[in-house]
Amino acid sequence: MGTPDTIQVFVPLKIRKKNGRPKILPPADYLPSEDQTQDPHILRAIGRAWGWRRRMEAGEFGTVLDLAIAVNLAERHVSRQLRLAYLAPDVLKRLVYKREVTAVTLMEITECAALPWRDQAEVVFGEAVQVG
Repeated sequence: MGTPDTIQVFVPLKIRKKNGRPKILPPADYLPSEDQTQDPHILRAIGRAWGWRRRMEAGEFGTVLDLAIAVNLAERHVSRQLRLAYLAPDVLKRLVYKREVTAVTLMEITECAALPWRDQAEVVFGEAVQVG
């Protein structure tokens, strides 16, 4: 008889019901790694920006001020967040689909939307882009 081909790993999880559904809780001493998680505010802001962009393109709002009044936010905040809808497609793909961790804050991502698409990934993810 040789050594077994499988390994058993036991993780102490608890199952609790929340709203009638089972929910798996991690161990009490579990601390998620801060540097390996994407900020959920980034995804929320991108989704909101795309929603606002669609509404403006559909003619629901003529100006950013009209949109800001409708969503009850400051015009400056709305115009800054709206820039997220114009990020480079490869940056959006990495943020939304691959959920890659950014090297900058949400505010810095909105500022980098004004950069050329080829430069945005370097700013957002802190890496040089391979071209060609």
